[in-house]
Amino acid sequence: MQQIFLVTFPFFALVLCGYLAARLKVLQLDAIPGLNGFVLYFALPCMLYRFGAGTPIDKLLDPGLFITYLVCAFIMVGVTIVVTLRGRIGWKDASFGALVAAFPNSGFMGMPLLIALIGPAVAGPLLISISIDMVITSSLCIALASRSMGESQGMVKSITSSTKRVAINPLPWAILLGGAASATNFSLPGPLKDTVDMLADAGSPTALFTIGAVLARSQMTALSGPKPSGRRFDIPAIVVLKLLIHPLLVLGIGYLAIALGAEIGAVPLALLALVAALPSASNVPMLSERFHADTGRIAKIVLLSTALSFLTFSSAVVWLSP
Repeated sequence: MQQIFLVTFPFFALVLCGYLAARLKVLQLDAIPGLNGFVLYFALPCMLYRFGAGTPIDKLLDPGLFITYLVCAFIMVGVTIVVTLRGRIGWKDASFGALVAAFPNSGFMGMPLLIALIGPAVAGPLLISISIDMVITSSLCIALASRSMGESQGMVKSITSSTKRVAINPLPWAILLGGAASATNFSLPGPLKDTVDMLADAGSPTALFTIGAVLARSQMTALSGPKPSGRRFDIPAIVVLKLLIHPLLVLGIGYLAIALGAEIGAVPLALLALVAALPSASNVPMLSERFHADTGRIAKIVLLSTALSFLTFSSAVVWLSP
């Protein structure tokens, strides 16, 4: 455990640095979108492309892992909505609560952290989870949130908008291009490869720092806005669902699939469970803000799951790492 803490501590320390920089106004809030844009459109796509291109294509197209994670995502969304859809929490907030419960921070935090802990072997499960969460889980939860509009036209508009966001999001395209490079044994020319490597190497510290800054901004925005009514009993419940139930569900569904004859390796399944054990994705508060949901609630869940995951995720690594 001590060795795991020695590896994970710098990653969480960088998140804390970004949080404190924004809270203490060393980093101006207006600068955070620039940091986020650099990570989203330059550094992280290069990281995803490099890992995709360096991963055997059969690992990227593992149908057993894909279906296992997809089924778990649907279950997590359904269970979270059932648990939280009561009292003053409507469909919109229940749906974004489901998204924050089912969507781990696999891009900004998971990739650099898991690569440092496990190595390149985690690239396949990691890229599979990112693809499902960004394309399917997010679209599903946004479509469910549109039920609060009270009309089917709202849902159609929401699905169309979600599809457009997926189409212009560089991360799925980076995974696709990396997979194509892996399948065709394509290598970038030397200078271009060096450029991609430099941007990819800059991604890890910048992404982690940005997570903290985004969390601080979300919290500060929520504090300055109107106070939501109703109890927040669901916040600890969603944190437990994300940090504990999600990875256990992935393991359970995966071993059930193996018992039914699916060709899923025990090591890739354990790595996929480690991805599920990551804290909630830091981009969900920004998404909920765009849809006028209770962003303060989502920010609290992300902040609490990130803080607690220093212990829960480190424990999961000790238990599950090959």
